[in-house]
Amino acid sequence: MRACQDLLLLSMPLMGEAMPDNNKFYTLKGYALMEAGAITTSMEDYLEMAYRIHQSGHPIRIGNLAESLNVKPPSATKMISNLKKEGLVTSEKYGYINLTAAGIELGKYLVFRHETLHRFLCYINQSENELEQVEKIEHFINVETVMNIKKLLDNLI
Repeated sequence: MRACQDLLLLSMPLMGEAMPDNNKFYTLKGYALMEAGAITTSMEDYLEMAYRIHQSGHPIRIGNLAESLNVKPPSATKMISNLKKEGLVTSEKYGYINLTAAGIELGKYLVFRHETLHRFLCYINQSENELEQVEKIEHFINVETVMNIKKLLDNLI
């Protein structure tokens, strides 16, 4: 997963940027503020779902995106606008939403992360479905940890 390694490098602070002191505690908001340029957790959710719709071969529209995420269409419209500003999607008013190359790459990683964590939590909890848990934690685990969980699962299962 070369793309995952590239995402890891992109998520690391540049020289001169604030890096958290690993011996100090910060609030969740404090850590988030140190991640310059990171998209929000909500943006990740929308991009992940848009990628899932894209993978299924169906066109991505505000209506099916909103329905898939159980939100109102105006919320989906606002979020697509935010994703567009980040260069992850293109769209026309009342038209289809298209993922850019960067949107496809990040969307693919977000689905990979989700599926890896779901598989891991199902394994350790001996259950069939851990969707709620995955949704609650997936945004807070970095690429390196996801890749290590994948390696662990590959050796265990």
